[in-house]
Amino acid sequence: MTFQEIQQKAKAEWDALYHGQIPHILIGTATCGRAGGALPVVEAFHKEMARQGAKANISQVGCVGLCSFEPLVTIVKPDSFTVCYNNVTPQIVPTLVEGYVLGDDPCLDLALGTVEGGEGEAVRIPELMRFEHEVRLILRNCGYINPEDINHYVASGGYASLANALIMKPEAIISEIKASGLRGRGGAGFPTGRKWEQCRQAPGQPKYVICNADEGDPGAFMDRVILESDPHQVIEGMAIAAYALGSGNGFIYIRTEYPLAIARLDIALKQAKKQGFLGKGILGSGFSFDIEIAQGAGAFVSGESTALMYAIEGKRSMPRPRPPHSVEAGLWGKPTVLNNVKTFAYVPLILQRGAEWFASIGTESSKGTAVFALAGKTVQTGLTEVPMGITLNELIYKIGGGMRNNKQFKAVQIGGPSGGCLPAELLLTPVDFDSLREAGAVMGSGGVIAMDENNCMVDAARFFLDFIQKESCGKCSTCRIGTWHMLDILTEITTGKGKLEDIDFLVELGEDIKDGSLCGLGKTAANPVFTTIRYFRDEYMAHIVEKRCPALVCKELIAYYILREKCERACEHCVLTCPVKAIASDEKGIKVIDQTKCTKCGSCELVCPKEYNAVTRLSPSSRVPGAGTKKPE
Repeated sequence: MTFQEIQQKAKAEWDALYHGQIPHILIGTATCGRAGGALPVVEAFHKEMARQGAKANISQVGCVGLCSFEPLVTIVKPDSFTVCYNNVTPQIVPTLVEGYVLGDDPCLDLALGTVEGGEGEAVRIPELMRFEHEVRLILRNCGYINPEDINHYVASGGYASLANALIMKPEAIISEIKASGLRGRGGAGFPTGRKWEQCRQAPGQPKYVICNADEGDPGAFMDRVILESDPHQVIEGMAIAAYALGSGNGFIYIRTEYPLAIARLDIALKQAKKQGFLGKGILGSGFSFDIEIAQGAGAFVSGESTALMYAIEGKRSMPRPRPPHSVEAGLWGKPTVLNNVKTFAYVPLILQRGAEWFASIGTESSKGTAVFALAGKTVQTGLTEVPMGITLNELIYKIGGGMRNNKQFKAVQIGGPSGGCLPAELLLTPVDFDSLREAGAVMGSGGVIAMDENNCMVDAARFFLDFIQKESCGKCSTCRIGTWHMLDILTEITTGKGKLEDIDFLVELGEDIKDGSLCGLGKTAANPVFTTIRYFRDEYMAHIVEKRCPALVCKELIAYYILREKCERACEHCVLTCPVKAIASDEKGIKVIDQTKCTKCGSCELVCPKEYNAVTRLSPSSRVPGAGTKKPE
């Protein structure tokens, strides 16, 4: 079957679903949707449609990026507008079926909004202003097509770029990627076209193509969502790269903790091979290429390119010295190109729409878009795809909706655990490779964690360094021992035992780790410390000199009190919850905390009813004689 015949068949199926005479119900069943209860919602729709004897197409789709609104259900109805419903439960399914699937009531009181756009376009929800600031390229199909049906991808233009690439010269493809200005989205930002060119020119066969889907950054889930929602664009991008390089073998290295992404990727690979997009003689050409899934055990260092290749080879994940670089001697010592999930996903679009189109998006040195996972204390969390050069302010406030509970924005951690913490005064910083590096952070793979006034920046640096220290492979002594010492010093500071000279020593240690480490993990390990000292030195001084935590986070530097005038005498929540029985009632029934017993777990503060808000945290300087029996001044 020719590609044109495959495409024609796929479009016929697509038109029957989206432009047919019966409603089409799309239910997001990516990991975030499943965590919110999407699978029972799917079951409820099937049962209700059967009970009503009604007809509708029900498709399980991926994640549109509105993770905090899951489960999401979109109803596409013939000759009417499309409606998206959020936080859907099985209990409201009969209402939706009765009201809009079978009737004319769109149940707007249950809706997130109406959906504009259509075939092959991004899902647009006007009620959420964040979409006006997005440019969806590699997220365009996420939440709109069935990732387990290859015909959906083909009907939306998929594999057309591969078909066209097979009649091009490999050098022409590489030139197009170079002209587009595409840089690697795994974090380093190395020019993709230059990497491909170096690998093609390197002597030696076979050559390998590897997709890095390890994604070990805490709070990052961009690659997972893409593979769960639209895996074929990554497969197509890898196949195009393989043709350009002269490679016949590819690997997708993915962490075992992504079971749904692995399952959907496996289905996609089998379907692609069956349709002739992988395997021998792809689309009747003389080009053959296969992809194998390699599952990782979850080590953060495996995201580093050379450590990842060792893992595929069955060896311990540890970085190796360079040169030689992977494009000359990578997997099993052969020329290898390794790119991130997002990097490969851009490739079909670049060939389809042209290098000039892609280069017109973004900044002079950072072309195209960037996909971020918004986490932390923003109103809206989830995925977003924005043009390079958007400011941190737009990212946090216009897309993230600002800070929850009207709290004051304090900092944003961008670039993963070894990224940097940037303060409010840098909110106008453009989000691109070079601007972030100048500010002391990195683009990373796309994790963004927003922090507010209740976050302690010294504790934040300690938290991120704790992760880095535990994930160090141990090969470089500067990283293995240096991060341990830095973590020890930060722990001393957060427990009130720090010394003034610790600040300069942390910077000195960080520079030594940066200079003496082989891989990017070690070279960026100290970034959270560098940036918090650079932008939040006053908090370090408060911890060291005044022995207090301004944000009232560090346990050794705070105490819990119960305010007498706010305590409700009949309420026993804190007494019943305290694990060490440090809370009792005085002669008037007011609850008091025995500071000699209190372990500062914070459970009393969590259970105190909001209408009372009687539990408060104070620094040691606010303590009074007889603490636990008297209220603070």
